[in-house]
Amino acid sequence: MLIALVLWLAGLSLTFYKLLNHYKKIARKASGGDLIKAIEELIKAEGKNTVEIKHLKDELGRVNKQSVFPIQKVGLTRYNPFNETGGDQSFSLCLLDGLDTGFVLTALHTRDRTRVYTKSISGGESKYELSREEERALSEARKSK
Repeated sequence: MLIALVLWLAGLSLTFYKLLNHYKKIARKASGGDLIKAIEELIKAEGKNTVEIKHLKDELGRVNKQSVFPIQKVGLTRYNPFNETGGDQSFSLCLLDGLDTGFVLTALHTRDRTRVYTKSISGGESKYELSREEERALSEARKSK
């Protein structure tokens, strides 16, 4: 019985020693070596972290809203609109952002010259009539991600 009591006391002493060392480690980080001050400092830091996390969430939301504006979708169609030229030297290139707003750039190539023009796109639609090739480039761009 005495041996069991000594072992139990040794176990309690070891546990107490570990807790005391842990307490001293925490208290050392506080300015006055006091556990209560250490806990108060942790609570202050937690409050600052909460404010910073809210700020980061707001900033992330702002960045997500802006990320739809750069060019995200591309469609390209090459074709031969005239019989007198060889090859598919003409093209329609459609560039859209995340809201399907952008433009179609078309270049018509002939033997003498190349004409280039654009048509604006807003919400996936153009207020100008699109050629078959421009429609194909727009459709291809809207499907791409």
